[in-house]
Amino acid sequence: MEKFDLIVIGAGPGGYPAAIRAAQLGASVAIVEREVPGGTCLNWGCIPTKTLIASAELADQLRHADTWGLKAAAPQIDYPALIRRKNEVVAQLSGGVAGLLKANGVKWFQGTASFLTRNQINVAQGSNNTVLEAAHTVISTGSTSTLPGFLPKHPRVVESRAFLDHTQLPASMIILGGGVIGCEFACLAARLGVQVTVVEMLPDILLILDEDVRKELRQVFEKKLKIRILTGAAMTDIVADTNGVAGKAGDAKISAELMLVAIGRRPVTAELNLAAIGIQTTPAGYIPVDAQGRTRAASIYAIGDVNGGPQFAHAATRQGVIVAENLFGKARTSFDPLVPACIFTDPEVGSVGLTEAQAKEQNRAVKIGKFTFAHLGKALASGHPGGFVKWIADAATDRLLGAQAVGSHATELIAEATLAIRGEYTAQELGRTIHSHPTLSEAWMEAAHALHGTCVHAPPRRRS
Repeated sequence: MEKFDLIVIGAGPGGYPAAIRAAQLGASVAIVEREVPGGTCLNWGCIPTKTLIASAELADQLRHADTWGLKAAAPQIDYPALIRRKNEVVAQLSGGVAGLLKANGVKWFQGTASFLTRNQINVAQGSNNTVLEAAHTVISTGSTSTLPGFLPKHPRVVESRAFLDHTQLPASMIILGGGVIGCEFACLAARLGVQVTVVEMLPDILLILDEDVRKELRQVFEKKLKIRILTGAAMTDIVADTNGVAGKAGDAKISAELMLVAIGRRPVTAELNLAAIGIQTTPAGYIPVDAQGRTRAASIYAIGDVNGGPQFAHAATRQGVIVAENLFGKARTSFDPLVPACIFTDPEVGSVGLTEAQAKEQNRAVKIGKFTFAHLGKALASGHPGGFVKWIADAATDRLLGAQAVGSHATELIAEATLAIRGEYTAQELGRTIHSHPTLSEAWMEAAHALHGTCVHAPPRRRS
């Protein structure tokens, strides 16, 4: 039996950073993974989708080249070639993770992990079993797509991972679910010429965002991308056959060649044998943890999607590093409450901290500052004048509490807002910070000025 200071179960964006950081701090570390290095994000989520989105964005730019004064032939979509490029990017990054683990002395075990005791883990691969022992264990098994039982089991009804394995695009598709995953895939497919219908039973898509941001998104989805959005009613009477998928959403009848199901994810815990170590999951299947990732079993930690926190790769990475440093370093740090969210739709969205809607729910007095990209030189010059950035600040102290951005490069721009909120900046301090011109990041400075009514690059507020 091999013994280690730490065993990490799962080599995704939480697990492999935890393993590497622990090894950097002098711990002997093993990592157990049943599939491949990088987990869902790298292999079947963030990276493959963003690779395809990059191709779809370029195709969209070529279609509208005349707006830049250029003449270009309409792009021909070679989807199998797009998939090959996606697979090459994934393979390169996955191989890079494997190389980093090896270079840091982390020992790799291929197989499915299950607890025998709090300190002993069985690794099963086929008929072979290996028992490992460690003083501490980090569970980082992630989550997987939910496919409810009411849906027909048919090759034309798929979740996101299965869709990414397809080498041919359908002419039309129904996306069940108007959350982050559903909306990203809707934009990807629509930009590649697919006729898309999104069905969301809630009153609107992406309810995690403020109403003004959602309005901006829906306008682009429906007018530019020609995405049909049906909200406020569940999809019923769903049937699937060799010709396609059909059903109803309220009074609307819909049909398409393919249905992509994007209505949520569930934690991967079933094979861990948590009962053997006295851990009981929540009704939704998540592993309860404290602010430092500790479970009720003293030597066991859980990070990433599996603990019910923010389902973002970057959140899992930070949690993994915190756990490793708490175990083998001098730090005693809690998980970061401030986690930015990025949505790679058309237009992109970035969000961090308190939303305007949350402030109202909490009866907090706040001030709002907005600045539209249409008034920004760089946005006009680059042909992307749509969207805006928005600050939410405490009305009494002027401290920045939240921010949202919708428009070109919003997923990059949100980093500045995250740093400003984490640093407890006030809107006045941010507004007085010189931003390079011409850049998109100037929008944050302008929005901070707008919050105080001192913005010189936007029309003055109407006097009542």
